[in-house]
Amino acid sequence: MALVLNEEQEMLRDAARDFLGNRAPLSHLRQLRDSGVAEGFSPELWAEMADMGWAAIIIPENYGGLEYGYTGLGLVLQESGRTLTPSPLISTALLGASALILSGNEQMCAQWLPQVATGEKLLALAFEESAQHRPADVNTSATPEDDNYRLDGSKQAIIDGHVADAFVVTARTRSGEDPNEGVSLFLVPKDAPGVSLKTTELLDNHRTSKIKLDGVLVNRSQLVGPLHGGCPVLRTVLDRGRIGLAAEMLGIAEETFTRTVEYLKERKQFGVPIGVFQALQHRAAILFGEIELCKSVVLKALQAIDEDSDEVPVLASLAKAKCGQTASLATAEGIQMHGGIGMTDEFDIGFFIKRWRTLNQQLGDSRYHLDRFAKLKGY
Repeated sequence: MALVLNEEQEMLRDAARDFLGNRAPLSHLRQLRDSGVAEGFSPELWAEMADMGWAAIIIPENYGGLEYGYTGLGLVLQESGRTLTPSPLISTALLGASALILSGNEQMCAQWLPQVATGEKLLALAFEESAQHRPADVNTSATPEDDNYRLDGSKQAIIDGHVADAFVVTARTRSGEDPNEGVSLFLVPKDAPGVSLKTTELLDNHRTSKIKLDGVLVNRSQLVGPLHGGCPVLRTVLDRGRIGLAAEMLGIAEETFTRTVEYLKERKQFGVPIGVFQALQHRAAILFGEIELCKSVVLKALQAIDEDSDEVPVLASLAKAKCGQTASLATAEGIQMHGGIGMTDEFDIGFFIKRWRTLNQQLGDSRYHLDRFAKLKGY
C-alpha cells in the first residue's frame, strides 16, 4: 500500500486537528493541571470525542463501532500529540478495545464494546509487574476454584487505571519452563471484591495506577482469549499500542518543530532573527528529515495492522524506537533553541518533553525496541 493518506483519512486528520486545536489547546492541559482535576483529563471533552466517534474507530460495526481501522485511530493520536490532549484514547480506545476484539469472547464483546464505543465505559490493560518492561514475567496467579479462578498478585504502571471500569489482567494459570506459556487474560471489574488501587500522578499530568488482587474471583466467561494462551493476544495488543504511542510521539515532534521554527523567525539577536544563523538552520534541517522518516514509519506500521501483516511486530519496534529518538531530539532542540525561557513553566515548549518522557517509557523504551528489532531481524 502506498504511504499516502486517502481522502477520507485526510478529512479525519483535519477534523481532529481543528477540534483539538479549538477545544483542547495547550492551555486546556494547563487548566487541568492547575485545577487538580482528579481524572487528569476532562470527562466532558472525552464525551465530545466519543460523540465524534473516536472511541469507536477500531471497534467492529456489529458492536456499535465504526470499524475504520487503526490508521484512522493513529491519525487522531498523532493530532492529540500536537496538543498534548489528555484522554483515555490510548488506554481504552486502543489497548482495551484491541484486547476485547482479539479475545474471541463474543459475550464479553457484546456486553462491553458498545459501551466503550460510546465512551460510557473505560478499560485499562494491567500486565506490568516490575519497573522494567517485561511482559512475559507474570507472577500473578490464577488458581481454579470450581467454575472460577482466584487471582492473587499485583500490577503496576497501569495507564488510566484510576478511571477504568474494568481491567484486562494477565495471570498465570499453568506453570511451565517457558514463561510465554500458561498465561491467561481476564477481564476484572474495578468493583470486584479483593481489588484495591493506588494512583500516581506523572510528570506529564497523566495518571498510572498500581492494582492489588487479593483473592479476586473471576468466572471462566471473563477470559480474554484462550485459557493458557493469553501471551499471543497480549503481544498483539502491545504491538498495536506501541504503534499508537509512536503516532502520538510523532505529533509531539511535529508540533515542537513547528513551534521552534516560528520562534527562530521571531527571536532576534544582533538585530536579526536567530533563524538566519546557519548553525541553527542545519540543526532544524536535520530534525525536519528525521520527522519525515517517522511519518513514513508510523503510517507503514498502522497500515500493517489494518492489513494483518506479519511485519507488525518488527514495524512496531521500529516505530516506537525511531519516534522515541526523534521526539527526544525534537524536544531537546526545542528547549535549547528557545534558550533560557524554554526551561520556564510559563512557556509551553517544556510540556512536550514531559509527555515524551512518559510515552517513551510506556510499553518499552527506545533501547528496548532497538534490541527487540535486532532480534526479530535475526541479529
